[in-house]
Amino acid sequence: MEFNTAQLQWTREPKKYTINENQIRIITEPGTDLWQRTYYGFQNDNAPALQMETDETYFSFIVKTDFASKRRFDQCGIVMYLDSENWLKASIEYENETYQRLGSVVTNHGYSDWATTDIPASIKSMWYRLSRRESDYCIEYSEDGANFKQMRICHLSEGAGKVRFGIYACSPEQSSFEAIFSHLEITDCKWKEHI
Repeated sequence: MEFNTAQLQWTREPKKYTINENQIRIITEPGTDLWQRTYYGFQNDNAPALQMETDETYFSFIVKTDFASKRRFDQCGIVMYLDSENWLKASIEYENETYQRLGSVVTNHGYSDWATTDIPASIKSMWYRLSRRESDYCIEYSEDGANFKQMRICHLSEGAGKVRFGIYACSPEQSSFEAIFSHLEITDCKWKEHI
């Protein structure tokens, strides 16, 4: 499977973005986010996602992100958005001048979780790799694009069959920043079978 920008489709197209063969740039809009219900009942389902569709059941998707986030919860990363109640995402969410949160969210049937680890706020670039094995998924991150570390393994209840995957960027508070995505690649599944 080849990564072809001509096959990408927007779910909620942002006002400002550029796409070429080398990179995708998104300027986030204030008040945009993806989150469903858990803990405080809050729901927000208006972040832009740029995705391609496939029924391939074994593959890995890799992307590098560069970002100028500066306000709490600013984020950009990978997404597999199936519908408003079934999706996953992984990103760095800015918190303050000291630290930010490298994390992932899995939403099944309208309820989101959030798994994170704190990293320095000085980090402004990260690679992600999303791997699929049927309806199970592995999310990894890397600071150099070569050595990936596992963030989580998860199951999407509606994640079998045809899926959509790609990138997203958003600013849940009153903020805006530029997110740059490059080195987008689809490969054979790098998440090897557990023996």
